[in-house]
Amino acid sequence: MTERNRQRKRKPAPETTSQTTHFGYSDVPVEEKASLVHDVFADVAENYDLMNDLMSLGVHRWWKSVFMNRLGPQPGTQLLDVGGGTGDIAFAFLARGGGAATVCDINAEMLEVGRRRAMDRGILENLEWTCGDAENLPVADASVDVYTTVFCIRNVTDVPAALHEARRVLKPGGRFMCLEFSHVVLPVFDELYDAYSFSVLPALGQMIAGNREAYQYLAESIRKFPTQENFARMIAEAGLGQVTYHNLSGGIAAIHSAWRI
Repeated sequence: MTERNRQRKRKPAPETTSQTTHFGYSDVPVEEKASLVHDVFADVAENYDLMNDLMSLGVHRWWKSVFMNRLGPQPGTQLLDVGGGTGDIAFAFLARGGGAATVCDINAEMLEVGRRRAMDRGILENLEWTCGDAENLPVADASVDVYTTVFCIRNVTDVPAALHEARRVLKPGGRFMCLEFSHVVLPVFDELYDAYSFSVLPALGQMIAGNREAYQYLAESIRKFPTQENFARMIAEAGLGQVTYHNLSGGIAAIHSAWRI
């Protein structure tokens, strides 16, 4: 392990306090984080799929397929996809037989990309778009069958609040599923992924999207996110049951699943 990577791994990971929270490796006032995250995603909205290609080494499309296979959409079910502005998960849910989908995202630019993609694909029915905060969803209690969030929840200011909102909007027996970048569990591979994330990824972000800082933040945000076990514990503490997780690509990403009981 290089000294640079040792320093990264030793960085403190403070949770949100009443004054500050983390924005990547920086501490910022709690009230400023949402706008900072908004600016990152507003800037990369047009290149969002490319961003995920770069961050996942090109395999995020397979991860989403595995995610949808595990979800198994059923006719008549209502999906709420939180932070899914560009529409990938909602499109796949409907294509695989789900009943209806609502995409909720705090970022209007991301939603606009999703709307355009839906029109281009001729997806005009059983699909709604709404601007809203994962920590305070504009959705009624116990009103959805499935809550999904993909590559989103690590960016919210108060993760426990977002998880409590997920439980609130799910019907009893409803399904919670999260796909998120996580912590590599394979020896040696974690060093290679660190080198890629902190050296290659920001350089590619600058070259392709013209924004090195956004991609630096995104790499840092992954390292600040809880481990698979700790995130599973947080889900359970929010009142969801039967919590499990499944690592993908050696832990580069993980699927967490739970039920509203």
